[in-house]
Amino acid sequence: MTVSAKELRFRTAMVFDALEKGESVLVTYRGRKRAWLVPYRQKGVKKDYLFGVWSDEGDVERQVREMREGRRFDG
Repeated sequence: MTVSAKELRFRTAMVFDALEKGESVLVTYRGRKRAWLVPYRQKGVKKDYLFGVWSDEGDVERQVREMREGRRFDG
């Protein structure tokens, strides 16, 4: 679905309905692409460790060690 910034402003409920159905929404401003709105999925989404989503993962130190393991240099 594509909406203009003006449509987003006046038809917010319609946009949220589309997002609830799993649809992505492209927002344009003055005819140019400006943003993608994507549905939020709480379960079943792979966590992106770059953004620090570790709150329910337990041992953060272990995770950091595992992430850094491939960067070790044994010269």
